[in-house]
Amino acid sequence: MAVKQTGKKVYKSMQGKPIDMDLLRKRNELTPAVGNARVNARGDELGPGGKIVKKREEVLADYYRDNPSKVPHKTIPKQPKAEPQVEAQSQPIEKNSKEEWVEDAEGNFVKKDQ
Repeated sequence: MAVKQTGKKVYKSMQGKPIDMDLLRKRNELTPAVGNARVNARGDELGPGGKIVKKREEVLADYYRDNPSKVPHKTIPKQPKAEPQVEAQSQPIEKNSKEEWVEDAEGNFVKKDQ
C-alpha cells in the first residue's frame, strides 16, 4: 500500500545543502534496518543473507487477519456541530435592582415575591 505524498520534501541541512527526503527514503528502501528486527526500511521481513522472506503487504494482511478488532468496520459521517443558541433578553438587567432572589427546594433561584 503506497503512502500518498502531497509534495516533494526538500530540506536544507545546517551547512546549507539541500536534502530530498523522498529520494533518500526511496534509495534506501531495501537497505536492512539497524537492530535485531530483521526487516528492511520498507517493512519486508528478511531471512538469511538479507533475502526478502515476506513482503510488507503480506505482513500487514496477516496482522489484520489475526487482529480483526483493529480494522475499522465502517466510517462514521461527521455531523455538523450545533451552534449554541443565545436567548434574547426581553428586559435589560439593572445594576441597582432591589429584587432579591431565594433558592427553592429544588435548588433553583427564584424571585422572593413568587
